[in-house]
Amino acid sequence: MKKVLNVILLLIVLGVAIPVQAQLQWGIRGGVNLAKASFSGSDLKSDNFTGFFIGPTAEFTIPIIGLGVDGAILFSQTGIKAEGETLKRQSFEIPVNLKYNIGLGRILGVYVAAGPQFGIGLNDDEWKLGDSSFSFKKSNLSLNLGAGVKLIKHLQAGFTYNIPLGKTAEYDGVVDAVEDAFSAKLKTWQIHIAYMF
Repeated sequence: MKKVLNVILLLIVLGVAIPVQAQLQWGIRGGVNLAKASFSGSDLKSDNFTGFFIGPTAEFTIPIIGLGVDGAILFSQTGIKAEGETLKRQSFEIPVNLKYNIGLGRILGVYVAAGPQFGIGLNDDEWKLGDSSFSFKKSNLSLNLGAGVKLIKHLQAGFTYNIPLGKTAEYDGVVDAVEDAFSAKLKTWQIHIAYMF
C-alpha cells in the first residue's frame, strides 16, 4: 500500500511540474521543396521540380523529457516535371510532427521528427488528354521524416522527407482493363529554416 501511495504522489508531483516546465513557441517557417514523381501505369520519367513553402509554425515542448509536438500551416508549391511538361500544384500543407529534442548545451540542440502531413490543393494545373485529364487530387495524406538543429533557442534549420500514403495525381478517364490506372506519387525533400519568437 505504501508503494502505491508513493507512486501516486510521484505522478501528482510530475503532473504539476511538467506543465509548469512545458514551453510553447510560435514562429515562421520557410524553405525549398525538391519534388520528384514516380508514375504507375506509364513509362514516363520524372525530372526534379523545385518549389517553395512558407507559413506560421508552433512547437510545444516538455524540456525535461525533450519530447514535443510541432505543427504548421504552410502555403506550398510543388509539381511534376516530365517529358518537357510541367504540372504545378499550390496547396496548404499541415504537418503535425512528434519531435524529440536533444540539447547539446544552451546554444545548440538537435532533433528528429516524424508525423502525418495533410495537404489541401488550391490552384492546380492539369494535363489535358483528349476528353480526359491528368490532375492532382484535391487532398492528400503523407508521412514526414525529418531532422535538424536548433541554434540559440530561436533558429531552427533542418530537412524533411515527405512520403505520400496514396496517389498524388491521377488520370480521370477510362482505362483499358488490362492496363493499370495512370497515376503518380510525389515524393518531396524539404529544406527549411524557422525563426521561433
